[in-house]
Amino acid sequence: MVKVLVAAPLHEKAIEILKKAGFEVVYEEYPDEDRLVELVRDVDAIIVRSKPKITRRVIEAAPKLKVIGRAGVGLDNIDLEAAKERGIKVVNSPGASSRSVAELVFGLLFAVARKIAFADRKMREGVWAKKQCMGIELEGKTIGVVGFGRIGYQVAKIANAFGMKVLLYDPYPDEKRAMEVGGTFVSLEDLFKESDVVTLHVPLVESTYHLVNEDRLRLMKPRAILINAARGAVVDTNALVKALGEGWIYGAGLDVFEEEPLPKDHPLTKLDNVVLTPHIGASTEEAQMRAGVQVAEQIVKILRG
Repeated sequence: MVKVLVAAPLHEKAIEILKKAGFEVVYEEYPDEDRLVELVRDVDAIIVRSKPKITRRVIEAAPKLKVIGRAGVGLDNIDLEAAKERGIKVVNSPGASSRSVAELVFGLLFAVARKIAFADRKMREGVWAKKQCMGIELEGKTIGVVGFGRIGYQVAKIANAFGMKVLLYDPYPDEKRAMEVGGTFVSLEDLFKESDVVTLHVPLVESTYHLVNEDRLRLMKPRAILINAARGAVVDTNALVKALGEGWIYGAGLDVFEEEPLPKDHPLTKLDNVVLTPHIGASTEEAQMRAGVQVAEQIVKILRG
């Protein structure tokens, strides 16, 4: 019987798909490397999320392994080179969480623009901080979307509904898709200079590491907002702390960080003009269902030849 190791939480509909295909499903949540080496000795497929890591050692311990599935977008936790050498297919679900991440971007944006998180904290402290909670509207403002892929497209579409002007930057501009959301491609420097909101939707690669550095933060308007729901290291954290602390920009909304989990005493936690969430962009029931189902369906197709 075909055996599938599910090494991370997976939506029940995805499990149903695997079982209906006649596969044996073994579940163990986030096993460490030593435990994985034991578990994979007779499996045909492994499904993970952002963890655990599927290292070369794990792959070499799995002689029957034919496919690794990542229920989500990034493949950072899978040794792709080792998989390629063995002819093991690696599949993921890149579009599953696009809408969920895009909606969180606007949740963060509203929380920063209207100081919702700050106001909530003050209310719980018994402080009626109405005068300190003067905010800004989104209508008529310019949003700069850095990275015009699946998520960037969704963000631009939502921004249209709020009456925002949309600027776009992508190394591979798709003018046809830009027209669909009323967006205009500009240079990265012009986007930072002209936008009231800058939101990041790029992968973490060599060219995007600390893409948002001190120089680019200084290009932004004093009343501008930065949103990062991509990868933490796309932003130079030290430069951002300085920008927020010294008031170069209005505020920031961050769902991702260079160090995760974020340490309790991190400088970002001391600032009132930043809203922090614990990497929850894809954490919706709908996104989890889509991610699991898409990966399960691909694994069934591959294992059935």
